[in-house]
Amino acid sequence: MTSTTPDVPATSSRAARSALLGAVFLMATSAIGPGFITQTATYTVSLGAAFACAIAISLLVDVAVQMNVWRVIGVSGRRAQELGNDVLPGVGWVLALLVVSGGFVFNIGNVAGSGLGTQAMLGVEPRVGGAVSAALAVAVFLSHRAGVALDRVVVVLGLLMIVATGAVAVTSAPPVGDVLRQTVAPDTFDVVAVTTIIGGTVGGYITYAGAHRMLASGRTGPEHAGAVARSSVVSILVTGAMRVLLFLAILGVVAGGAELSTDDPAGSAFEAAAGAAGLRVFGLVLWAAALTSIIGAAYTSVSFLTTDRTSERRRSLLTVVFIVLSAGVFVVVEQAPTTLLVFAGTFNGLILPLGFGVLLYVAWRRRDLLRGYRYPRWLLLAGVLAWLLTLYLGYQALVSLGDL
Repeated sequence: MTSTTPDVPATSSRAARSALLGAVFLMATSAIGPGFITQTATYTVSLGAAFACAIAISLLVDVAVQMNVWRVIGVSGRRAQELGNDVLPGVGWVLALLVVSGGFVFNIGNVAGSGLGTQAMLGVEPRVGGAVSAALAVAVFLSHRAGVALDRVVVVLGLLMIVATGAVAVTSAPPVGDVLRQTVAPDTFDVVAVTTIIGGTVGGYITYAGAHRMLASGRTGPEHAGAVARSSVVSILVTGAMRVLLFLAILGVVAGGAELSTDDPAGSAFEAAAGAAGLRVFGLVLWAAALTSIIGAAYTSVSFLTTDRTSERRRSLLTVVFIVLSAGVFVVVEQAPTTLLVFAGTFNGLILPLGFGVLLYVAWRRRDLLRGYRYPRWLLLAGVLAWLLTLYLGYQALVSLGDL
């Protein structure tokens, strides 16, 4: 069964390519949220050039996860929760509950991040900036061709973030030689840093953002396995490029001896690198990261509540309600609720091994769901190794829950 959406018919080659490109950037920009920026800045300050090794390892694991997720969903043409219910009735609904719950709470944080971005960029009060940003996200889904609008917005803002961060990275003049050396031979190694950034890049709703959007391209089934595989790798490489550039931008400032604010290490690094203009650029990057994450969290969460038989109008209206509710919570409490964000992080740690485990089982034992496709053994092995690491991430998430 091939999933399509009314605004992106599978028969249109141009529309299909647009949806596939949009899927790549939806996954990438969903991963590049306010938390992503904060994590990268924090570990760059604490680990210095040695953080390059953690980034390299996380990229390898992320590629293994996403290649399997995209391949199973793309070849089967079915959403993750549908495959879960096919494997064991009820599992898909449990997965949907976890994804939607975590996605909603994190979206409150995304709205908060957009407010902080507009404050740094334009001096606008965060609550106002967050409300306006949420309204822009709503406009995307209320447009006549919501799917096309979504694809274009995430691609443009994704490229904007990369270019702006790259410019600051050049200005900060990071020690590239030291980074290359410590990528393979780090002075110090932090397991927690690796597990944290892996969870922040492919955890929770982010795991399925690109793959679920890919279904709208109509390029599903065994005959499109190659294109699906390439798209999954590109999505992670786009995310990796942003993390590397952000890391280099902050590292250059740290290596130069600048003292960064503990409350906002990324913003103070951009300001140290390029003065007041750098702070404005940081605001732009944070705002773009938050806005695309609002869109990604809402779209992906609603994809777990709908099927390919759900009308585009109903899907769009549900997405709008999701955004409005999360923005409303932020506007009322004026900040992202810290305890809820911790719980959402725990959900992310549990979603990854559960959902990924279901997809690996489909790849291993349910060839019928893959339309007779012979799944590559090497890819399944890489997925199993990555899944074992997700079990460790899930354990860490449960430990953090017990510490609350």
